[in-house]
Amino acid sequence: MSKDTHIDRDLDLSNANRGVWLVKVPKYVANRWEKAPNEMEVGKLKITKQQGQKPQVSLTLSPAILNLNEPGEESIPKDHRLDVSTVTQQTLGVFSHVIPEKSDSVVPETEKLHMEGKIVQKLECRPYADTCYMKLKLESIRKASLPTRKVKQLDRVVHSYKPVSDHKNNIEYMERKKAEGKKARDDKDSVLEMLFSAFEKHQYYNIKDLVKITRQPITYLKEILKEVCNYNLKNPHKNMWELKPEYRHYKPTETETKKEDSDDD
Repeated sequence: MSKDTHIDRDLDLSNANRGVWLVKVPKYVANRWEKAPNEMEVGKLKITKQQGQKPQVSLTLSPAILNLNEPGEESIPKDHRLDVSTVTQQTLGVFSHVIPEKSDSVVPETEKLHMEGKIVQKLECRPYADTCYMKLKLESIRKASLPTRKVKQLDRVVHSYKPVSDHKNNIEYMERKKAEGKKARDDKDSVLEMLFSAFEKHQYYNIKDLVKITRQPITYLKEILKEVCNYNLKNPHKNMWELKPEYRHYKPTETETKKEDSDDD
C-alpha cells in the first residue's frame, strides 16, 4: 500500500448552506446527457407558480439532445414533468472532488474537496404518456423479451468438439474415488476399536465424520457399522449412526441414577 492512499485534505465548506435539488431522470435521458459534448445546452427547466398552488416544474430537452439518437434508435420524449418532494427526515449533502491536471509549475496544484450544498428537495422526472413515449416503451419491452440464446443452424459437420470444462460433480466424484482408493482396509478389530472410542465421546455420528475418523473405505465401513450400530431414519437424529444397545457403555444420567436409588429403597 502506497503512502498516499489516505491523505488528509481540507474540505471547502463555503457552499455548505446552499440548497441543492436531487433530480432522478429516466435512463434514456441520462444516456443522452452522457453523450452530449461539453458546453452543449441539454434542456431548459421551467417553474410555474400559481397563487394557492404548489409550483409546477417541467423539463424540456434541447433539440441538440434529441438529435443525438443513433441509427435505429427510437426517439425520446421532449417534455417531462418533475414531481417535487421535500427532504425532511434525512441530511444529504453533495460533494465534489477536483483533481488538477498535471503541470510543470514549481508549486503543483493540490487536489480539492468541496461541499457543494445540502439537498433540500427531491425531484422525480417523469415523461408524459404521449405517442413518442409509448413507442419508446414498446421497443424496450420488445428488446427485453428477446431470448438471450438463439438456435444457430450449422451448414457443415463440426468434427472437433471439446467441452469447455468438466462438470463440477464429476470432478468431485473422481477426487473422492481417488481418495478412497488410497485408503487401505484395516483389520476389523482395529476399526471396531476406533468406532467404540468415537462413540464414547458422542452418541450420534453421520457417515462422513466416521469416514474421517477411521479413514476406511465407505463401503467397508458400512459393513462393520451394520453389525454394531443402528441407522436412525427418524428425527431428531435422522441419517445418523448410533451404537446398538448391547454395545453402549454410556454413564447413567443424574435422573437415571436417582431413579435407580429410589428403586433400591
